[in-house]
Amino acid sequence: MTEISGSSDDKVRVRRMLGRLCRAIAAAMLTFSATAFAAEGPIVNAPAGRVEGVATAEIQIFRGIPYAQAPVGDLRWRPPVRPSRWRGVRQAKDFGAACMQPSSPFFNYTAMSEDCLSLNIWAPADTRNAPVMVWIHGGSLINGAGSDAVYDGSRFAQQGVIVVSINYRLGPLGWLAHPGLSAESRRNISGNYGLMDQIEALRWVRRNIRAFGGDPNNVTIAGQSAGALSVVLLMASPNARGLFHRSIAQSPYLITMPELRNSTFADWPDAEAAGASLASELGAADIAALRAMSGAVIIEGTRRTRYFPLATIDGRTLRRQLIETFDRGEQARVPILVGFNEGEIRSLRFLLPPAPENAAVYTSEIRARYGDLADAFLARYPADNIAESMFAATRDGMYGWSSERLATSQARLGPASFLYFFDHAYPAADQAGFHAFHGAEIPFIFATAAATPPWWPAIPTTSQEARLSNAMASYWASFVREGVPSAHGEEEWRPYDARRAYMTFEDAPHLRAEPSNGYELQEAVVCRRARERIPWNWNVGVIAPPLPPRPPECG
Repeated sequence: MTEISGSSDDKVRVRRMLGRLCRAIAAAMLTFSATAFAAEGPIVNAPAGRVEGVATAEIQIFRGIPYAQAPVGDLRWRPPVRPSRWRGVRQAKDFGAACMQPSSPFFNYTAMSEDCLSLNIWAPADTRNAPVMVWIHGGSLINGAGSDAVYDGSRFAQQGVIVVSINYRLGPLGWLAHPGLSAESRRNISGNYGLMDQIEALRWVRRNIRAFGGDPNNVTIAGQSAGALSVVLLMASPNARGLFHRSIAQSPYLITMPELRNSTFADWPDAEAAGASLASELGAADIAALRAMSGAVIIEGTRRTRYFPLATIDGRTLRRQLIETFDRGEQARVPILVGFNEGEIRSLRFLLPPAPENAAVYTSEIRARYGDLADAFLARYPADNIAESMFAATRDGMYGWSSERLATSQARLGPASFLYFFDHAYPAADQAGFHAFHGAEIPFIFATAAATPPWWPAIPTTSQEARLSNAMASYWASFVREGVPSAHGEEEWRPYDARRAYMTFEDAPHLRAEPSNGYELQEAVVCRRARERIPWNWNVGVIAPPLPPRPPECG
């Protein structure tokens, strides 16, 4: 070491100067290292707070942004809480935790939490006033997450559409009604917490999406299966009015929802009674005991019970049964794109009733249950191929009827409606007996065939598959943008109206008229059941309750 000459004071001053210089050099080196080896992502200053995402050449992605605080522990089963603006820059590069749900071979998440109310955004780079599609995942209101790879919004963002995918509370943590919870409420109601989450996510989009380049006045809600049911619930809920401007429902089901209390439906428990029964089966004497349990214990314990999560007709969030809301024209006056798949039940065989022993038993059961409509039912779903008839009858009784019911209701109300039927065949799906199965359209719409999970029948990489995916992605994106689905070089998709036009997706898109899904038959069945307060769920065919006589209002 070089000797420092001069007085002792001079030596001290020089050593201090050298120390400061060394520290400055070290800090500069650290800053250089961080700049050189940790590339910064795009930063957006939204009303909720500043967030940093990741970027590609064309799009920007923001993951795991909290849109609300999920009430947990002692606050469990309460409406979502709008969070305060956070300080600093929030990292939005990783997906948030999935909401608590039972383990499943089809849904497997490394991170689950009750604190799960987050959303993800795919946005075109340097965009302004882009249309927005809010995607609501399916999973029977039990499973799923907005982070699933097949919901990747990159393709939509490349077409100028912002995609927002959301999480919402699931199972009993999201949909439980209970007398004790109602007693805590100022309005003496409970349930629908998952639906409240979805509404709060839409409010977040309205407040914040402009900062990401989106147009809060051009928002489409979209979902498949339970996500499509959620779309319909949002259309029916007065609390969601004005938060969206178009809707897409893929494989919706307009089943009977439980009433909060004093059920008017035969053999159909009200929501509070179902919740009280679940608490009892879990060994909880009251809501305090339920809140003392962990979310995991509640979720796993529920698997051993008959509890099934559904929305609740509480008189406020949902005022009446869905079909009654649509019959009265009280739903959101927005255009709709809606449809179903040929093989809905081929991958949902648990929805099928036990097969009759033979054609004679099948015919006898149908005649006993459908009365004066039995001939029409047997003509549509004949006894000479019971297996196929049961697939088709169960599919049409829920997904087909629900899809056309929604198209009919919106067209009658005024906004344009567009109906589709997905009937695409490819080898792996057909070999597995899953031709055009439930959810099979999703990777075609999102262009995520390469991202399907291992159990999904592999989609071939052919020009035909690419053409179909390009067409469907274009139809969906243009509907989100303008309210009219279109695809360059493909057939014009005409609105569903008096001609009952619809698009079928087979090897390619083909426009057709008069869907052959037995709509009139199913509508007559549901009309009679509704008048007599008999639930209309998956109780179709040989397990259908005996059909009441035809009242004059059912035609």
